[in-house]
Amino acid sequence: MKNLLALTVSTLLASQAWAHGPGGIHSEKSQTDAAFDLVHTRVFTDGNELVFEQLVDGKAGSRVPTAKGSFAGAEVYSYVWPTSLDSSAVGFEAKSGILALALTSHPDFDDTPQLDENHDGKKDNDGGLWHSHWVVLTKDESCGPGGLKVRDIPKDAKPKLPATWPGAPIYIDSPGYALTVEKNAAQIRVPLAAVGFPAQFNYDGVTAALKVNADLHNPLLCVSSVYDIASGDLSLPGTWKLKESK
Repeated sequence: MKNLLALTVSTLLASQAWAHGPGGIHSEKSQTDAAFDLVHTRVFTDGNELVFEQLVDGKAGSRVPTAKGSFAGAEVYSYVWPTSLDSSAVGFEAKSGILALALTSHPDFDDTPQLDENHDGKKDNDGGLWHSHWVVLTKDESCGPGGLKVRDIPKDAKPKLPATWPGAPIYIDSPGYALTVEKNAAQIRVPLAAVGFPAQFNYDGVTAALKVNADLHNPLLCVSSVYDIASGDLSLPGTWKLKESK
């Protein structure tokens, strides 16, 4: 998995990490947009929850995509935590790819059909608000230099999927976790039970843009740009351990 990740981003922008471990991954400032310039990425325990956190040099969440007016070609901005957890930990088919937690914004479509995030009585107009997803990432050279996509579901295939899968033909889950995006911090709170109470796992931090294929076919959703990588090489150096986490 780590080799795949390193190859995927070898031609993309990455920051230089200077320390990592149980306390998280500390990164030097880079030349990318301050809203996506990672300086500290960590996962820690708060009660019965895992807290996935990224600190940036600027204001977290202050940049969102410009609406294009259509799903085809729509952009997605993301704060992402790739993990070493198996994809089956949250309900996907086992060994399907890289399981990552993501905080995303995309004003051109809504992929949380069970949620009304803006509390206006509608569940199909909230895509521009920051919200959480689990995604499974896999290699696909047709996605361009990075060659990474959210795994597609072929026509007529019926893989195992989480109960809160939003119906899109990709390996994505819309769990509706509590989150905050304020000041310099992006944070998602995940119940330990939701990932099966693991003893430990590794993680990294990424800020990236994704894009929906203009032809709406496989690959449907590619990683189009990587703004920053906490470790510098996506080696997943961050370590979370149940007994050590504070």
